[in-house]
Amino acid sequence: MRLLDGESLERSAVVANRTMNRERGLVGSGGYGRALGLDVLDFLRTRSSTRSSTRLSTRPVVRWLDLCCGEARALLEASHVLGDDAEIVGVDLVDFFAGPSRPPRLRLITASITTWEPDEPFDLITCVHGLHYVGDKLGVLSRIPGWLADDGMFVGDFDTRCIRLEDGSQAGRRLTAALRASGFAYDSRHHRITRRRGGGDLPGLPYQYLGSDDAAGPNYTGQPAVDSYYSYLG
Repeated sequence: MRLLDGESLERSAVVANRTMNRERGLVGSGGYGRALGLDVLDFLRTRSSTRSSTRLSTRPVVRWLDLCCGEARALLEASHVLGDDAEIVGVDLVDFFAGPSRPPRLRLITASITTWEPDEPFDLITCVHGLHYVGDKLGVLSRIPGWLADDGMFVGDFDTRCIRLEDGSQAGRRLTAALRASGFAYDSRHHRITRRRGGGDLPGLPYQYLGSDDAAGPNYTGQPAVDSYYSYLG
């Protein structure tokens, strides 16, 4: 099998899929709340209220990072609702962001999440279906805990069946055990992965990225996705 490197994968028609997350809003049947099992506005409002009532806080404004944000419609909605109470950052591989004007506390960045690095920690990090189209999925997951504030949370869609070993077999239970050991929780029913910051440093994921297959076919969403191949180092 010919495995693609990161640069080749990002030019793939599968990665350019506009169906999954490009026009997704914040609420409703196709919104972020349904996809993530989390009311983003409620989370940020609660965190903002707690932060503002703590006079000793060094970060009075809550921060939300959305990876693979598509057109960023959900971020625009949240920014208009929360105003100066939240700083919101969206990152996507292509510059197809909605709206010619943006609120001052909303920043939209065109970059690959496999190489991009934030300059400050975030209270909330989300990724709605974006990991399905990333090559080194485990590499991204390994870096996310370091982007979280001390009490921050990450939640995203993730399909462990898209992680394969050198022989083509699925990484299986060994992978889910490694994720747990690294502080992640995985809900196989909803294909959802979460991580909270805290509890000290945890071991990284013992996998080395080999390349990806953009011809893997549909995953549980019914859309074509990318299988990522690794060698196990444990």
